[in-house]
Order: sequence, then C-alpha cells, then structure tokens
Amino acid sequence: MSSFDKIRTRIAPSPTGFLHLGTARTALYSWAFARHHGGEFVLRIEDTDVARSTQDSVDQIIAAMNWLGLGYDEGPIYQMQRLDRYQAVIDLLIAQGKAYRCYATPEELDEMREAQKARGQKTLYDRRWRPEPGKTLPTPPDGVKPVIRFANPIEGDVTWNDLVKGPITINNREIDDLIIARTDGVPTYNFAVVVDDWDMRISHVFRGDEHVNNTPWQINIFNALGAPLPSFGHLPIILGDDGLKLSKRRGAVSVMDYAANGYLPEGMLNYLARLGWSHGDDELFSAEQMISWFDGSHLSKSPAQWDPAKLDWVNSHYVKHIDEARLAELVVEQLAAKGIVVTVADVQAKIGLFKDRCATVAILADWLSMYFAPVAPSAEDLATHVTDSIRPVLKALADRLAALGEWNKVVIQQVLKETLTAAGLKMPQLAVPVRVVVCGRAQTPSLDAVLEHFDKKKVLDRLQSL
Repeated sequence: MSSFDKIRTRIAPSPTGFLHLGTARTALYSWAFARHHGGEFVLRIEDTDVARSTQDSVDQIIAAMNWLGLGYDEGPIYQMQRLDRYQAVIDLLIAQGKAYRCYATPEELDEMREAQKARGQKTLYDRRWRPEPGKTLPTPPDGVKPVIRFANPIEGDVTWNDLVKGPITINNREIDDLIIARTDGVPTYNFAVVVDDWDMRISHVFRGDEHVNNTPWQINIFNALGAPLPSFGHLPIILGDDGLKLSKRRGAVSVMDYAANGYLPEGMLNYLARLGWSHGDDELFSAEQMISWFDGSHLSKSPAQWDPAKLDWVNSHYVKHIDEARLAELVVEQLAAKGIVVTVADVQAKIGLFKDRCATVAILADWLSMYFAPVAPSAEDLATHVTDSIRPVLKALADRLAALGEWNKVVIQQVLKETLTAAGLKMPQLAVPVRVVVCGRAQTPSLDAVLEHFDKKKVLDRLQSL
C-alpha cells in the first residue's frame, strides 16, 4: 500500500449540473474498490467554478448518491470552504520557488499564442514571468492582478502505471506552467484536486480518461509538495446511441431521471458496473457480490456502449425479484406522480399479475393505472376490435356479469365461456374487445385474472358505456 496505511477513494463531482451516468459509474467503481479492501470512500464537491455551481446541483448529486446506495464515509467536503488551506500551500510553493506570480494580460497571452502558431510551434506559455537565475523580470504593471503559476519541471518525463491503461509517459516539454490560482485567488482544478487528495489521504483515484492529460501536472505538483502519490485509473468513455460520448452537455439524462422513470437502484448499479468491468460471464449480480469481486482488475480499456435495451433487461430482473411490499410502495409513488392517489394495499395484490412483463416500475404503474383511473382506448383499437357486430355480445356479457353473486376469476371465466357459446365465438373474438373497453388496451394477461382485480361496478360501467 506504499505510503498509505489505508485504501481511500473519492468521487469529486462539480455541482454545475446533475450527477450524470459517467460520474455515477466512476463513483460506483471507487466505492466498490474501497469496500472490497475495507477502506473508506469520500464525497468531495468541487465547487470552485463559482459562476456555474449551484446548491440545487449539490442537492441532486447527494440525492443520486443516496438513491444508488453509494454511502460515503466522509463528506460532502466543499472546496470553497478550504480556500485558506489552498492559499497556505500556494504561499509555501512561492516561498520555495516552485510557483510564481504572472502578470501577463489575456491580450499579451493571445499575442504570444498567435506568434507561436505563425512559427508552427505548439502553443505553450513562454514562462516570461518565471524567475530564473540570471533573468531580470519586468516591473509588475500597475492595476494588473497576477495569477499564480506552478513552475513545472522543464526537463524529464512524467510516468505512471495507470490502473486501467498501463504505463503512460508524457515529456515535461509538452506541459507548460499551469495556472494554479486565478486573479481572485480561487484555485484552479488541477491544483485544488492535488491539495485535496493529499489532505484527504486518497490512495487511489478512479476518473474518466479525459483527465489523462491533467495527470502529469498533478503528479508534478504532488512531487513538488513532497506528498504521497495516489494510484490513478482512467476509465474509458461511455458512448451514446449515436456513437459519441455520453455527456450531460449532449442531453444524457441524470441518474435521478432514471429513478423518476421507474428504474431500480439495484438495476442501475448492476448495469453501470458492466459498462467497463466484468467478472467472468456474470451479468446479474448484487452490490454485495460486486464488492467481493471488485479488486480493480478486469477494467476495460475500450469505450463502453450505452444500451437502453440491455438496461431494461437488467432492470426487469430486479422488478421481478424484489420484495413485493417495496415494489408496491414504488408503484404508489409512480401513480402519485400521475395524479392517482392509492395505497399500498390497493396495488399489492395486483402487481404479481403484471410485473413479469415490466422493465420498469413506471411501466408496472401504467398497467395498474387502469384499475384506478379512466382508460382511453385508441381510436384504432376501438375501430378494429369494438365493431357493431360485437357490441351486442359485450352487452350480453355485462348482463351475465351483473348477475354474479361472487367476483373471482373462476366465475368470471365461466361467464366468458357462456357468452362465447351463446354468440358462437372463439375467445379472442370476445376477449380482445373486452380488454380494449375495460383495460384500454388490446393485450393483457389472462382476462379472467385481470377482471378479477377490478371493482365489479367499474367493469360493468365500462362495458355498458358503449
């Protein structure tokens, strides 16, 4: 475990929007790795982008973490509450000659880059304000607040053995002197993250591979501070249906949107886990199983493909197998979102009839809504199945059902058979029109079982409304 006495991981989202799916996967891997090794998992809110950070985003991030069941041992820790600590480290680096004040204006930097482009050079800061032996610096201009830059090593390579990608080497000549504090004193990402990981004793960092290019700067800052270096693992991107990166800026819905749409946290965790990691051929597994298996190996180097159909398949497994009392509570919540107020007792006896054909709780709630709210059959179904020739048969069925003293699927089935015999029809010729009129749809599970769960008067009213 090198310089660390305990495995500690973290997730550090920026509160500039919701917790999106890629960050949720990173959080899951970080959490599972810490739990596997008996370590600790930290939630840090990286809110130094003051203009875009919002409390609403913080609340959504925490709600998503709680919904997923990714419990954290410390946090949430907010960067904007640590400004004094960052300033102290900056002062230390300046005193040691490892950071310096830069007074170059944005206009001067633009001119510098244009000149470099004209010469066919890579656009890097030219270190004009970097103190060096024998170099005379200009007099700081009046009225210009400096940024603070890190004095990055000029020679040599930065090499690390990435937990996902293997050995990576980047030459220091490809890296310029990073701004570590803006003119207002607020630290930049690459500096604050190093101080945070150092102070919080983070031993392993899992994050998206868009951070690979940030890692050399961060390693050099760790080294300049004499801080222990965490192990880095850069996870490949998740591709959307269009083959482009799944991103909140490109419309990828948030974790909590999936919760609102009736997905289960067990299904989401199971699906996210397989987007870049595997344990043999196992496709369906619990969070506890993942913890026992997730040792940081078997992480894919290739991008993962978001597959809504696969997510639905995984989620349907959990809809079928979770405790029905809990499932009933979730159905009640989904119905309430539709403006249909019912109790757990109202739905619990009904869900077993429909849950095996439902990928989400929302779909299950849609099935059950026909028992509690008016139905609206499509014009096409009505025209196709509820013809003038079948209407008298439906009226005869209603009369027979009205005469029943009991209301269960045995007696309902008997009445259906009697009606079929009297009309000289086969079951589909009667059952489909009944489904359309009573249930609002042409296909349902066994009709007698479906009708059994209706209030008798509601069935009669719908049949007699033609």
